[in-house]
Amino acid sequence: MSGHNVWTHKGTFLLAAVGSAVGLGNLWRFPYLTGENGGGAFILVYVLTIFAVGIPILIAEIMLGRSSRQSPIMGMRHLTNTHQTSRAWETIGWLGAASAFLILSFYSVVAGWSLHYTWQMLTGSLAGADADTINAGFSQLLASPGLMTLYHTLFIALSALIVGMGIHKGIEAGLRIIMPALFVILLGVLGYSVVNGDIGAAARFLFTFNIADLSLEGWLQAMGQSFFTLSLGMGAIMAYGAYMSSDASLTRTALSVAFVDTAVALVAGLAIFALVFGAGLETAQGPGLMFVTLPMAFAEMPFGALVGGVFFILVLGAALSSSISLIEPVAAFLVERFDLTRPQAVTIMVIASWALGLLTVMSFNLWAEGTIFHALFGRSAFEFIELLTNIFMPLGGLLIALFAGWALTQSEVAKELGGHDTWFRVWRFLVRFIAPAAVAFVFLRTLPQVEGYWIPAIGACVIVGAFAAGRTFIATNEHQ
Repeated sequence: MSGHNVWTHKGTFLLAAVGSAVGLGNLWRFPYLTGENGGGAFILVYVLTIFAVGIPILIAEIMLGRSSRQSPIMGMRHLTNTHQTSRAWETIGWLGAASAFLILSFYSVVAGWSLHYTWQMLTGSLAGADADTINAGFSQLLASPGLMTLYHTLFIALSALIVGMGIHKGIEAGLRIIMPALFVILLGVLGYSVVNGDIGAAARFLFTFNIADLSLEGWLQAMGQSFFTLSLGMGAIMAYGAYMSSDASLTRTALSVAFVDTAVALVAGLAIFALVFGAGLETAQGPGLMFVTLPMAFAEMPFGALVGGVFFILVLGAALSSSISLIEPVAAFLVERFDLTRPQAVTIMVIASWALGLLTVMSFNLWAEGTIFHALFGRSAFEFIELLTNIFMPLGGLLIALFAGWALTQSEVAKELGGHDTWFRVWRFLVRFIAPAAVAFVFLRTLPQVEGYWIPAIGACVIVGAFAAGRTFIATNEHQ
């Protein structure tokens, strides 16, 4: 066991996990994916996958963190030793840490855009602006490496400051301010949307279930979004689970995280689409929905500059609560493995991730084309880093499900889940069979999008290896 702290209050893990889960995925990615995939049908698949795949893996990941009481990398080393299983399972910890590191590098850049728009809104720069002006403004931001680097630096430094202050004074205290403020602001923006937007059209768009509107690609995106929105496979939940009280219920906590995360995504979707429909704008705007379409909507509405500024503060806070969770898995590992102080560990992690983030900054301007990444992979540096995370996270989640379902003893899992009841049997079935199959399906569908065959080949080998490892540990643990 390490000298890890435990959250001061039982509810803090819930706050931390929700903070990790609620981020740009809810306020930015979820609305634009819903807009591109026909609304309600997308949400139906998303919710079903949350409960059949997301929650079982979420419970498994929290369990691994709480059982080991260490960072994901050191925790998996501890669990493989105590369960006398192959050290290959330590890959789970390394994949999580790598995902967190890579995601933070580009997440910080995109989150930095919300700093830009908060300032633009609150100073009234966009008041009354037409579509061409707002479009040109976004293009100008992307074409300015210096400005993007400044926002990237400010955002990642603020995240580092909070984590560097420690578990209680930094992360816990920060989340106790950020998360309630986020919920209040979100409800305030929803109220504004009800008064000034078209909430009826937004509700019809989000909650009219027509499966025919959803393509196979839409199904996959809904399944992928349900997995990514809970922060699974990036080490954050395992790292936070290490600080979780032993007598807190894993099941109730996981259900609460999934419920709040989904509720935030739906409320944000209602608020955003009410404004979009109210202003007579298009819903299927892709990633530009938040940074182009919404500023257009605010520009046409009463008090739009003020409410728009408050909205982007909401985006900033949500991004901040997630970035904190991305720093923690690697920082905790550096503290445990190399006996560094927390500020030293956070500084090393953040400077390295900040430097990698410069590749993303330049992907939108100086290196927009004609780089080594385009030559080798047919995509920009940003798209390549994002692709790696789209491989590492599902692979990590797949291995977490296999390890918790097959390698851990039934008695230990039952003890963590509170007994051999019906829910235990349902969870065990889902985490052993349904969750790995669903994650593997999404994962394998992602690979053919890659130009060339080296990633699919590696991916196929890893999947086969993971399955073989799972089968090996069935045999190993049959006597237990």
